[in-house]
Amino acid sequence: MTDSTTDRTTDPRVPTTPLHEVPAWAVLERRLFDATEDAWRLFSDRYTGPDGRILHAGGFEHRDGVDDLYEPFFNWPAFYALGGSDEVLAAAKHHFEGVTAQLTEGGMLTGEYENGYDWFHQGESLLFFYALCAADPGDERFAGRARRFAALYTDPAHGNYDPARNIVTAPHNGARGPLPGLGTEWLTYPASLDYMEAYGLPLHGLPGITRWSDLEDPAHARLMGDELQRRAAGDTAVNLAATSLVVNRWLYDGDAPSAAWVARYVDGWRERAAAAGGLMPDNVAPDGTVGGLHDGAWYGGHYGWTWPHGLHSVAMSTLIGAINASFVSGTLSGSRDDGPLDLVRTMLDTVLDHAITAPVTETPFSLRGSWIERLGEHAAEPATLVPYRYGADGWFDYGPLQLDLPTWLWWWTRDDSDRKRLDRVLDGIPGSDEVRPFRDKVEAGHEGPWLAFLDGSLPDYPERALSMALGQLARRVAVMDAEPVDPETVHLHFWQRANPVVTEVLGQLITGTPQTLYNGGLPFAAVAYTDADRGRPGLPPDVAALVSGLDRDADGTGRVELSLVNLSPTHARRVRVRPSRFGEERLTGVVTRGEDGGVWPGPSTASAGVAGARTTATVPLDAPDLLVELPPSHRADLVLLTAPAAAAPRHQHTTAHSPHHEGA
Repeated sequence: MTDSTTDRTTDPRVPTTPLHEVPAWAVLERRLFDATEDAWRLFSDRYTGPDGRILHAGGFEHRDGVDDLYEPFFNWPAFYALGGSDEVLAAAKHHFEGVTAQLTEGGMLTGEYENGYDWFHQGESLLFFYALCAADPGDERFAGRARRFAALYTDPAHGNYDPARNIVTAPHNGARGPLPGLGTEWLTYPASLDYMEAYGLPLHGLPGITRWSDLEDPAHARLMGDELQRRAAGDTAVNLAATSLVVNRWLYDGDAPSAAWVARYVDGWRERAAAAGGLMPDNVAPDGTVGGLHDGAWYGGHYGWTWPHGLHSVAMSTLIGAINASFVSGTLSGSRDDGPLDLVRTMLDTVLDHAITAPVTETPFSLRGSWIERLGEHAAEPATLVPYRYGADGWFDYGPLQLDLPTWLWWWTRDDSDRKRLDRVLDGIPGSDEVRPFRDKVEAGHEGPWLAFLDGSLPDYPERALSMALGQLARRVAVMDAEPVDPETVHLHFWQRANPVVTEVLGQLITGTPQTLYNGGLPFAAVAYTDADRGRPGLPPDVAALVSGLDRDADGTGRVELSLVNLSPTHARRVRVRPSRFGEERLTGVVTRGEDGGVWPGPSTASAGVAGARTTATVPLDAPDLLVELPPSHRADLVLLTAPAAAAPRHQHTTAHSPHHEGA
């Protein structure tokens, strides 16, 4: 292999090599695109009406339910942005409009936004909206919604935010401002709510109530209900997910007050955590005091450390808020500040330091069912189990630490210490690097083997993961065929369970990114693409992409190893490669790999072409993106050299005539 460095050029030539053999991962990747196109059409035809709404005849009795009708489509715009058809984007918008009208008629939305609910669920419902905004930022309908929705929190006139105390004013908030209490369904909280028993008592320390069976007493059930309603005021940690709504608005035009709101709100929680010794509290009373409605306790808030999910909800929302604060910090201070991530580091280190070793099958973990499915035969093996919750008697509810939290922390910072923390978690989960066939509504959980692939220890992950994803898609289609749906009686979660669109593995391999944080994360990506001939986001037809390495130094310079393959034997394809989703990174160079002295295709009398000697070249650049031309049946192997961009991040508008940096 030779190594050379060329002089700086404004039009670098990106060498390609012929496909002497077709990589299996590329074939499987394009097959997954094709199968997904068939499957989403089947889902849409079978379960939605002419105006795009879900065929569900049931009404809405409580505040819960908005997320359940948006979630079945949450990753459809993401599929489009990877290279799915124009039709899937049109269908996604059509279903958003239909479901929005449906929920408005059901009394669940005001001004197209949720009346008011907790941000654990609001974050879930808004994934679909954020993905649509990013997929087509030129659609003014969604841009207008982004501005209106964000103003519900940044404009104090709506009542959701108290600027004097820097708090969101209630656990249930939204279009109608802060809603009182938790709704009519929990005016009393009896033991007969058996579907909630796995999560235990929602409040600790009430007189006479120490175990679930105590709620069989009607007086105790009323007391629990009264206290749930009374304490449902002021701020809770899960409200940090609201920062995504504001950052999504900021991405359209760089609205400075939006960035400042995010930074100030997250800083408020950082100050409270510092005052409590570093660990994130989960509740703030209306007067701004931590524990003001919980007898001074830092735990006990709605969807907080005590109930129902603890770490799962608190860390997820805190991570979302911390990433968003880091994301906008460059605009505010001139350089990115990852300090807000310390909130997440502290809570992960705390629960890891209180971990035990035991099999999941032998613990009363409230979320154990999903983990038993994920771990398979390994569920009976000893594992590192962290406490997810904290109550009057200390830490409890032990289970494996969900991988999306430390994975996203490392992915965002690429810091060695965050990677060591992630490896500590991986080492405590038996079989963490195995590709196992499971898929739940969040379509995540395969971070372990993907990370092993990026590290070079599981080279066949792309083939195995894509095969697994195709199998899970096939199962979803089979579920649709096996379970006839009656709109009068169907369960509200059915469509989430049947959604056949598959994006986790595609996102990992094509963009080098974990699945979006499900309770309200924004759709970041390490690599984004534009079909240069059609002037739209995503890979061109026949083109497959594979990110096989991610690295970043302390000074912000990074490297992304990327392969592009054109499977078409008859059509050339042009693809534009950008080293971030929102333009937060720029290219400082590209390392190209080609062949020298090969013979392709060679004369008809020869039995095969002849591969040349491998060559590499490093080309300095200063550009937002790079155009790669792929002749029929050719590939390009690159290393993108990156650095933080000087320009502020924005939603990236894509048109057929948008300027870009071209290379042949």
